[in-house]
Amino acid sequence: MAGIEFETKVLDIDPAKIAALITETRGTCTTGTRLVRRYVYDTIPAVPGRWVRLRDTGTDVTLCVKQITTDAVDGTHETEVTIDSFEEAVALLQLTGLTPRSYQENRRTSYTLGAVRLEVDEWPRIPPYLEIEADDETQVWTAATTLGIDHDHLTSINTVKVYSLYGIDLNSIADLRFE
Repeated sequence: MAGIEFETKVLDIDPAKIAALITETRGTCTTGTRLVRRYVYDTIPAVPGRWVRLRDTGTDVTLCVKQITTDAVDGTHETEVTIDSFEEAVALLQLTGLTPRSYQENRRTSYTLGAVRLEVDEWPRIPPYLEIEADDETQVWTAATTLGIDHDHLTSINTVKVYSLYGIDLNSIADLRFE
């Protein structure tokens, strides 16, 4: 499936407080905290801001090409398919000559607020953040407003740039895991 991701982030959150806020505003926890694992690959040829991601969310496995065109709420384009096996996909990609640039883990708790998807993401070495993702920009802003989050506290930068805010070059880390 190809399309534009409409999403924004709230950085440096307290997951328990955000969870309470989401449920107070009639949001629902859809999937409890789980380990998410991914391999990141460069495209051929390598293009800045574009990569291949193989991800196992604990509920599904997807393979996608992501491309960042801007840091705006609609600046990420994604072409994604669901696959059966993380391990088999790793082996298949290796047979094509693709070598992972990195392996990454994070923990994710998923919620919905109406049609909007809310993800509390906890990554090694940085504070947790909330992703607000929807099918269009208006839904993103409406959800933020419903949660009482001022639009000045939102950012649509990607995870690499989030890490850079904390002085960490995510692209230089070949293996990012929880201890």
